Amino acid sequence: MNCPFCSNSETKVVDSRDTNEGKITRRRRECEKCSARFSTYEEIELLRLSVLKKDGGKADYDKNKIEAGVRRALVKRPVTQEKIAKLLGEIEYEIHALEKPEVTTREIGKIVLRKLKDIDEVAYVRFASVYKSFGSVESFKKELDMLG
Repeated sequence: MNCPFCSNSETKVVDSRDTNEGKITRRRRECEKCSARFSTYEEIELLRLSVLKKDGGKADYDKNKIEAGVRRALVKRPVTQEKIAKLLGEIEYEIHALEKPEVTTREIGKIVLRKLKDIDEVAYVRFASVYKSFGSVESFKKELDMLG
């Protein structure tokens, strides 16, 4: 593991803890050269998945796309980085728990929406507005009414 501050390849693990109910290991590391400390997160890659897109095309599953969408929905919301990491871990776990070699964007979107709804309703609405592609203000209002 290279130090993110000085790029030295010699680092040592100072502390390890399981997070997200044992699904992710957080390691606190220290650079042997500059003594800077940083954290890394280690998780199991469960399976290789294909994602069936709305247009019928297929793509390799990329958890970074989900993370980008979730983080975009949570911009300027009072949600800690720790909660976001936990949320992303839970989403990832649920997707893999489907135990299917192919998953649809619709299935992924439903999981993300359900998890966001529990964390922050504004983020839920932001994500839903993109995911559900509201065609009118009325359809958007209906979604808001379902929250209340």
